[in-house]
Amino acid sequence: MPLRVYNTLSQTKEPFLPVSPPKVGMYVCGPTVYSNSHVGHMVGPVIFDTIKRFLTFRGYDVTWVVNITDVDDKLIVQAQKEGTTVKELAERVTADYLSCLTALGVDGIDHFPRATEYIDEIVSITAGLIAKGFAYPSGGDVYFDVTKAPEYGKLSHRHLEELQAGARIEPTAIKRHPGDFALWKSSKPGEPSWDSPWGPGRPGWHIECSAMSMKLLGEHFDIHGGGLDLVFPHHENEVVQSESFTGKPFASYWLHNGLLTKGGKKISKSDPETIVLMGDLLKQHDPDTLRTLLLSSHYRRPIDYGPSRLEETARGLQAFRNFFDRYERLTGESFYAIDAPRREPEGRQPTVIAEVEEHRTRFLDAMDDDFNTGGALGELFELLRSLNRFADQHGLDAAGKPSELMAFESGVSVLRELTRILGLFRVAPESPIARNDGLTAALLDMLVKLRTQVRKEKNFALADQIRKDLAAMGVVLEDRPDGTGWKIEG
Repeated sequence: MPLRVYNTLSQTKEPFLPVSPPKVGMYVCGPTVYSNSHVGHMVGPVIFDTIKRFLTFRGYDVTWVVNITDVDDKLIVQAQKEGTTVKELAERVTADYLSCLTALGVDGIDHFPRATEYIDEIVSITAGLIAKGFAYPSGGDVYFDVTKAPEYGKLSHRHLEELQAGARIEPTAIKRHPGDFALWKSSKPGEPSWDSPWGPGRPGWHIECSAMSMKLLGEHFDIHGGGLDLVFPHHENEVVQSESFTGKPFASYWLHNGLLTKGGKKISKSDPETIVLMGDLLKQHDPDTLRTLLLSSHYRRPIDYGPSRLEETARGLQAFRNFFDRYERLTGESFYAIDAPRREPEGRQPTVIAEVEEHRTRFLDAMDDDFNTGGALGELFELLRSLNRFADQHGLDAAGKPSELMAFESGVSVLRELTRILGLFRVAPESPIARNDGLTAALLDMLVKLRTQVRKEKNFALADQIRKDLAAMGVVLEDRPDGTGWKIEG
């Protein structure tokens, strides 16, 4: 199936046709770094990291940019509250953001431009818009004149009379039209400022992204992404100012992810009832659990967050952990060490197990259909069931035939290939008690032998009690054809 993506601009699914294949440029709006990241900040990065992984698998050469807004009204206000500088606050919060991305396996971002590093480009674009008649200076500020752009509103699909002024605070009301938005803002005493033809000031919010994206990806690039709440005013204003300046299309495809909700409300820094800091979650939950939750539905739909959803997700992933242990017992190799391809192999030979091939095809079809990660995840679980069923039917736990084991290994390599596309199971989780703890292992082995002996003596009540007591301590026993094994679950 050819790749199709839903374009907010056209409100339809379109064939994916890059500007300069196989190269793909992708820009995703990053955070305004005035407070530490909450779980909602990770939705976009995880989704677009997965999109890049899939595009790379399909043979594209993707350059992905995520900006950091390190000068803004909110930063100024928060720095004043904390008695620190805007620069120090921005650096500290940016470090927290990057740490959260690393923990969740978001490792495909090629550039993290800071707005303050692109002041020259911002001033140049602003001056160009004035020269072309699309913008005007006013009392040290510069505004974009929305009445001069007939297509204003094409992304959010609203007419000019329906549109309201920008969501960010603007320091002056000297505007020709209520919908005019700031390209440049004059700075008050003590605020960050840079020299410009209109006096000392700082950039408006929207112009920052136009300058950074065009500098790094060109005036016309492929994908612009962000949360659904950014369609208006931020992305609408980006489109109009960029295309007015260049006379070219800005981004070919606009992809907007649904927002994370808690109890039906959007998770937001401004709402203490919904805020859940990412740093706190990472202390309590495995990164794979968090990443899976964020990929569990189609990216354009809202994601319902809550403790019960996390617990449900963790239970589902335990089936994979159990299977990885089984694979290691059967092959002597770690699932995490399988060298599955990161790009789709040319002339690939199908695996012997037909069901595996069917699930692989359906997984890739789901991703080709507007990056449907929820459907792809469902196929991973079906693939897991097929592999377990194959191992059971061919008695692999009791030393099945070498040819059957080879077929099994080939099927597992497909599972590894597909989990990599979703960025799951990158590294083995740390066990609550290290498996190389000799005393722990020896004691557990002794208890397993004791239980095996009492079962032979038909003392099933004692055998069951040993199992229950160990389970209460997080130790799970597995009765297999080749004997009883144990593992510790966190």
